[in-house]
Amino acid sequence: MRIGEAIRRIDDGAIMKGAFYLLLCASAVFMVVDIREMATSETELPGFDPMHEDQPVLPPALTDGVPAAPPVQPSSPSEVLRQPMVFDLKPGGVLLAEGTIDLGAAGRFAEEIEARGEYVKVVALNSPGGSVDDALAMSKLIRDKKLDTRVETRALCASSCPIVFAGGVARTAEKDAVIGVHQVFNGSKNRPSAEQAMSSAQSSTARVARHLDAMGIGAGLWINALETPPDRLYYLTPKKMSEFKLTTTAVPTAAKKS
Repeated sequence: MRIGEAIRRIDDGAIMKGAFYLLLCASAVFMVVDIREMATSETELPGFDPMHEDQPVLPPALTDGVPAAPPVQPSSPSEVLRQPMVFDLKPGGVLLAEGTIDLGAAGRFAEEIEARGEYVKVVALNSPGGSVDDALAMSKLIRDKKLDTRVETRALCASSCPIVFAGGVARTAEKDAVIGVHQVFNGSKNRPSAEQAMSSAQSSTARVARHLDAMGIGAGLWINALETPPDRLYYLTPKKMSEFKLTTTAVPTAAKKS
């Protein structure tokens, strides 16, 4: 077989995955450089914490010029979105998860799912994001329990919240749902060493990428997140959500369980 013929037979998906993981490695290196530089300066680490009142609940959109507002303003007031995440069972088996994904939110979510049992069929999200570790744990539990996820009209799912959203078997974003992603960042005030920064950057980047891949989400979602600074958001259009397989037309959970 000629070399040219062998190359043409390489699976396109394998090429895309190879390029994706090269980008992950490069992103981790740049994150280490940025964090190490800031660790030796007088400035704070980059980040976005919606629970702090001196920061907006939503970062501006990623633009080449002047920061732009989100495509749609969420209907919930800032004080609701800033609160630690709370859970409320609505009619029809919908569990509303609302507020910031604070440290410990995953544990409370697991307790809620355990207590509600078979009543919960859909997790509706309204959150500006927060703890990546808690978001990953919530997302994994949602998939383990074969639940669906939803972002309702003018509800918000930003930063680490789309990680939770990705756990749904069927994933629905209603008209004018506000969904956006950006880079994972270290929100701690502690200044890590270069070695700690490298370990944290590589671990967080790999864990999120591996999880999204396991959930069936296209690599394009995480690539755009990696390209977006933590003080900006890459807002997703319905077309992009479909293209990245973040939204799906899978059969509803209720039908699968019958």
